Amino acid sequence: MEIDRKAVEAHLRAFVESKRGVEAYVEPATSVTTTTIVLIAWDGEWTRRAVGSPKDGFEISQRLGVPVYDVNKTGYPNRMREWSKRRRQGDA
Repeated sequence: MEIDRKAVEAHLRAFVESKRGVEAYVEPATSVTTTTIVLIAWDGEWTRRAVGSPKDGFEISQRLGVPVYDVNKTGYPNRMREWSKRRRQGDA
């Protein structure tokens, strides 16, 4: 899978600049996706993009100036699940 790194970073930067309290979570590659990064704002709103490797995810997060975590070690914050649940219910 070809990753447009400039477009990915531009999308993530726009998210960071338009939200408060953003944190990054690096997700491992799976059998169907490459390594991804999830940015999660203070209210649980999130966005996900493919980044290629864990190293890329950590480096992008550093450039964006946001805290970054390995999701295998920390799990996802409850606010992400709560926001997604509200969206499914039409409340977000």
